[in-house]
Amino acid sequence: MQREKRLRFSTTQIILFSFLGVILIGSILLVLPISSATGKSVPYLDALFTATTSTCVTGLVTLPTVSTWSMFGQVVILVLIQIGGLGFIAIVSGLMLLVTRRMGIGHKLLIQDAFNLNTMQGLSKFIRNVLLGTLLIEAIGAALCMTVFVPRFGDRGIWISIFHSVSAFCNAGIDIFAENSLCDFATNPIINAVTSALIILGGIGYIVWWDVLRVVRSCAIKKGHFWCHLTLHSKIAITTSALLIFGGGLLILICEFNNPATIGDMSFFDKIQVSLFQSVTTRTAGFASVPQENLRDTTSVISMVMMLVGGSPVGTAGGLKTVTVAVLVCSALATVRNKNEATLFGRRVSSDSIRRAVAVVITFGCIALVSTVLLAAATGANLLDVVYESVSAIATVGLSRNFTGSLNAWGKLIVIVTMYLGRVGPISLAVAIGSQNESQNVISEPVEDISIG
Repeated sequence: MQREKRLRFSTTQIILFSFLGVILIGSILLVLPISSATGKSVPYLDALFTATTSTCVTGLVTLPTVSTWSMFGQVVILVLIQIGGLGFIAIVSGLMLLVTRRMGIGHKLLIQDAFNLNTMQGLSKFIRNVLLGTLLIEAIGAALCMTVFVPRFGDRGIWISIFHSVSAFCNAGIDIFAENSLCDFATNPIINAVTSALIILGGIGYIVWWDVLRVVRSCAIKKGHFWCHLTLHSKIAITTSALLIFGGGLLILICEFNNPATIGDMSFFDKIQVSLFQSVTTRTAGFASVPQENLRDTTSVISMVMMLVGGSPVGTAGGLKTVTVAVLVCSALATVRNKNEATLFGRRVSSDSIRRAVAVVITFGCIALVSTVLLAAATGANLLDVVYESVSAIATVGLSRNFTGSLNAWGKLIVIVTMYLGRVGPISLAVAIGSQNESQNVISEPVEDISIG
């Protein structure tokens, strides 16, 4: 038992340091003159910031990606995004499978921790499917983007389409065609639809992918009902994502309907598609089709709530995750209704899941609060801009109210640390730096009631 515990803690540390190692290597490559469009090295802090935002698939940038980095630099950024989206452990394990055709227990434990899975069964097949599925979807996305980008940018549109597809699927939000993100394509239905689809597919989580495919195959044979055959995890992830996308889109449409600085002067159809895209991109994607600083304060608050929730577990998105929030809301409603157990879709939610959800939210909130306070002290900027930046960094979103570029050195360092903590996960970090030799108490402490609320 002690050996298993020691191994489990070491795998978490490996995951944390693998991300850190990729970031440092990326920063060294980006600070080289060959990575710069001008042939002169960029300041190391900006290279470190770019490597971090790429590996943590955040999207906040202190320097414009399209004009700052050479082709070599853009390739480095794209590789970092792909590694960050899939996870360094998953990519290395996939390469090992190609070479050795087998996976040891140590690597299985690494993958289990990296993807926060509950079982080690079928991990080799899981990794193979994740890598192949990712490449297939990104290739389809790139091909569809080429129908817009190639006519506009010529041959360079091929590279732009590939970069954009990978960045969107990995929920990175970094682009190489303009300094104003997707604002020039705000009303383009193809770019809106393709980008949104890539963001949703990457953020919904790989577990949901395979569960949906499993049910589709079984229903084709058994002719059963699709929804009732899905697992509880998939039902929660799909339902919560749909509510957030369409509910958030409706709220944004209402709040921004008459705002001339965003969608006020657009046609009704364009208002709908831009509002829906804003709702989708806040789910940790980070592409902006309207300037975020022009949003009304109410819309900014709605966007921050969407950012904090984020995507679903075992995917490329960040945030608290849809399942975590759904479990907490369900538990709170059960308590208010004086029920002993929380249930979702006719299934009881385990107390262990509720405890983990509470721990994630509290840790996440503490990091966001500390980051906001430090960033406000370091920059002295408008509070809404600071909070928006901190939430965007901790949830690995990448949206900014035109604030990232004006950060001073301390502000950049604070955002770098916040992005890293947001990507590797507050709980993983807490486990990694905790005492490995601390033994569990086998004797329960006395119970005593306390007043709550």
